[in-house]
Amino acid sequence: MTTPPTTDGRGPLGTDAAPEHGACLTGGEALVRALAAHGVTDAFGIPGTHNLEIYRQLQRRGIRHVTPRHEQGAGYAADAYARLSGRPGVAITTTGPALLNIAAAVGQAYSDSVPLLVVSPGMPLRHPRQSTGLLHEMRSQTDALRAVAAFSHRVSSVDEIGAAVARAFTLFRTGRPRPVHIEIPLDLLETVEPAGAVRLAPPIVPTSADPAAVARAADALHAARRPALVLGGGARAAAAECLALAERLGAPVLTTANGKGVVDEAHPLSLGVSLHSPAVQTWLADRDVILAVGTELAESDLWSPLPSPSGVLIRVDLDPAQMYAGLRADVPLVGDARSVLGALLAERAGTAEAHAPALGSSAAHTDVAALRTARDDETRTRDARWLPYLKAMRGVLAEDAVITSDSAQCCYYGALPHLPLSPGGRYLHPTGFGTLGYALPAAIGAKTAAPERQVVALSGDGGLQFSVQELATAAQLGLPLPVVVFDNGGYGEIRDEMAARGDIPTAVDLPAVDLPALARAYGGHGTAVRTPEALADALAAALATPGPTIVTVPEETPR
Repeated sequence: MTTPPTTDGRGPLGTDAAPEHGACLTGGEALVRALAAHGVTDAFGIPGTHNLEIYRQLQRRGIRHVTPRHEQGAGYAADAYARLSGRPGVAITTTGPALLNIAAAVGQAYSDSVPLLVVSPGMPLRHPRQSTGLLHEMRSQTDALRAVAAFSHRVSSVDEIGAAVARAFTLFRTGRPRPVHIEIPLDLLETVEPAGAVRLAPPIVPTSADPAAVARAADALHAARRPALVLGGGARAAAAECLALAERLGAPVLTTANGKGVVDEAHPLSLGVSLHSPAVQTWLADRDVILAVGTELAESDLWSPLPSPSGVLIRVDLDPAQMYAGLRADVPLVGDARSVLGALLAERAGTAEAHAPALGSSAAHTDVAALRTARDDETRTRDARWLPYLKAMRGVLAEDAVITSDSAQCCYYGALPHLPLSPGGRYLHPTGFGTLGYALPAAIGAKTAAPERQVVALSGDGGLQFSVQELATAAQLGLPLPVVVFDNGGYGEIRDEMAARGDIPTAVDLPAVDLPALARAYGGHGTAVRTPEALADALAAALATPGPTIVTVPEETPR
């Protein structure tokens, strides 16, 4: 029995034979062919009337598909997939409302520098500018997505589809990774046209910074007596280099939310996620040299504007705009973090032994321990409610566990500063844009990327209900997925802010929902616990039980 060739001129489906230059494909086939050629193996989305040709091609090209229950969930899942796997996340929507549904996730990916590719149909190629009432018609999808993505590219031919995909992957590989949108006119998806050979984003050699700037930075670090490292998400691929520099300099290390765990938070030089602490901010402003790697040093990281440091600020970033955005860099190092830090380490390799004793690493360790205590003293009353539960979770979780987080008090006040993480683990948090409902669909994306790793979603009751329908997706996948929910009866942060203003809390108290019962209704599991020991037992059981398990913790609010 022989296997017919595909319409792109290849041999049997799934082989690696190169397509013929004169291949004629539908727009949907050209798209999926280009995705597969760029290594895409998974996609998230919801089929609709206008994108069926895309879905017809996915299985033929070996691309697995996960169907969330809402496009926003598809976006968050693809976002987390990208953060954890290091490969771009792909989300597929249909036209109009579906594309607008995913816009919040696109905004979050833009804020957190996540390579997210959103693909959608658009109005037909020659659709009139005057509204005709076509299904899902809107004035301009590309204008809408251009406002939240790095770019929105509407193609005008089947042949252009491959170029648009290559353009997206080139951005992901060469610059600050950010989300992009490709729109394919819905009639073009079904049209058969010459598509030519697959166009691939070119391989990229990581860039290092200007050698003279590297030398200036190395001199400043060598002379520093009060150095500090601030690491963001852009430092993640350079974790080993960050640790080597910190130990060589005897420099305490702070991270943003996206940089959490780049350096082991149990290391004696690590201050973890502490940029929000007034005591730590005062200390940081007094450093004579600060090396900031892959971070905006933004208000969303610090929860307040950072006072201008008294010393030299060295910034390492792929994005040249970061050298003058916010705090201006005294020594700008534009390039790939791993290459730049490697060059810094090499610059002073010969003097490392003579330099290190003068800095006194034991003194730096003592400094860090005192700062940790000062940080925790500032919020001891507020944070005490979460600490024993977070300690219980840490005792159950593997070193390489993945925690997905929401814009919830238990996350940004609790887990970010108080749940220690090593470089083997990951903590995925929607910082910057600060969306709600991220944790559950993000956990589905993380589990899709790494089914062998433990993945736990951590949320509040208010945020969870933005995307609680994704319990159905998790149940359908059948993968163990604990969802730990600290239940404070509504929107706790806004309630507290209203009270702090002297206002009567309004519209923030939500009627109680039996979330464990809801999980069971979706085909999962659920339980409520009231002690850290019970949480540890429930979490261990959930990690061994197929499907999602909601574990609620009634939250005692400090008075």
